[in-house]
Amino acid sequence: MSEVDLLRQMMLIRAFERELLRNPDHGFQLLSSGEEAVAVGVCAGLSAGDMILTSGRSIGPALARGLDPGAVLAELLGKAGGPCRGRAGRGHLSQPSAGFFGAHAVVGGNLAVAVGVALAAQMEKRGAIVACMFGDGACGAGILYEALNLASTWKLPLVFVCDNNQYSISTAASSALAMRTLSDVAAPFQIPASTVDGMDVLEVNAAMTEAAGRARSGGGPAFIECCSFRFFPHSTLTRETRGPEEIARGRAHCPIRMLEDRLRERNEVDDAILARMTGEIDDELAAASRFAEASPHPDPEEALREVE
Repeated sequence: MSEVDLLRQMMLIRAFERELLRNPDHGFQLLSSGEEAVAVGVCAGLSAGDMILTSGRSIGPALARGLDPGAVLAELLGKAGGPCRGRAGRGHLSQPSAGFFGAHAVVGGNLAVAVGVALAAQMEKRGAIVACMFGDGACGAGILYEALNLASTWKLPLVFVCDNNQYSISTAASSALAMRTLSDVAAPFQIPASTVDGMDVLEVNAAMTEAAGRARSGGGPAFIECCSFRFFPHSTLTRETRGPEEIARGRAHCPIRMLEDRLRERNEVDDAILARMTGEIDDELAAASRFAEASPHPDPEEALREVE
């Protein structure tokens, strides 16, 4: 994937969330604005047969993995046209056929599942790998250490990706976690780890590409900590607890602007190219909105389907 394509994907995620928030029925959402580089950089390092699992902050990763924006929007709005027929929403969005195994609303809830998915990939011997994205809050959950232990013991093709946006809702990571560098958690399990700038899509992608190659060749798991910054409160229903100066400092490191500036310096994009990309994205999201709006709400009986 070219760097221009990476830029376009980040622009799509940012614009998609703006479009979502225009809908008065957007509901309870965890937005990916500001953290686009993590989602895009990680997914760009995956192949068609790979799987990714995410936390409840799933919009960015879902779009970066290639899910149709109209279908994703329909799912977020509880419409039958979504990949899960409107039953999953943002917290449990999934489309395994597209390599998106699923989101998990419970903090750390995807970690044990990811171990199972990676074990299945290993047993099937297809050369597929699994990426598991989770927030810094999961580093205080015991299940992470169990997952790291099993992944290392069995040399699973699993890449742990900690999207460290520095806050677990309103609690700073420095107030809740003993380790100052979250990637240090991998050391006792003999898992190679790195900490990268989560606002730099190229740095994230380089780390993911290296980790994916190692996992795919039988080298076992890896751990990547991506230090990012969310541009909005924890959720659409959460009060902002960070101060204006901190928010301004974080927004100054916009991942979209960072890559755009690099591409401008190399004359790979200019105002005309960016305007065309913006227009194409606007048209794509207008079509997505029309699809989601036209999609019906699911039949109430859907709530009982596939439930045992």
